[in-house]
Amino acid sequence: MDIDKKDLRILKAIADEETRSPERIAELTNVPLSTVHYRIDSLQERGIIRNDHYDIDMAALGFPITFIVEVIAEHGEGYREDVGDRLLEIDGVTQVYFAAGDTDFIAISQLSDRSMVESLVSEFESMDGVVRTKSTFTISTLRDGHEPLQQYSMETLVDELLDQER
Repeated sequence: MDIDKKDLRILKAIADEETRSPERIAELTNVPLSTVHYRIDSLQERGIIRNDHYDIDMAALGFPITFIVEVIAEHGEGYREDVGDRLLEIDGVTQVYFAAGDTDFIAISQLSDRSMVESLVSEFESMDGVVRTKSTFTISTLRDGHEPLQQYSMETLVDELLDQER
C-alpha cells in the first residue's frame, strides 16, 4: 500500500474531528489546502476513502481483520463503567457494547495482522475485572453498516417510526 504520514494525518483529522471540510482538515493538519484536496482525491481513487462522506475502508487502509471479543466481567459496583471505560481506551477497539446475557461486553476491533490480535487478546486478559474472553475472527465483511438506514425499506421506517402511537 502506498500511504504516508501526511495521508495518515489527514485520515486521523477526518476521524477525530468528524469533519468533511478540506479547509478544516488543512487547518488541523498544517497541510496546504491544495494538498489536502489532492490527497483526499487520491485516497478516494485508491478506495481507502469510500465516498463523499469520507468513510474509511479499514481493510483497504491496512486493517483487514475484524476481530470480535466477548468479555465476561466480574460483577461488582460500577463494573459497567469501570470495565467499559477501560475497553474504550484500548488501541484498535472501534466499538464497545454493554450486553445482556452470558456476555457482559462486546468489543469490535479492526486490526492489521495476527501479532496485533495477540497483543489485543493479552491486553483484554490482563485487565482487572475481566474474568474471561471469547474471541472471533471474521472471514469476510458482508455488510459493515456504515449507513444503517440503507438496510431499511421506506415502508419499515414509516411503520416503525411514524405510524406507531407512542
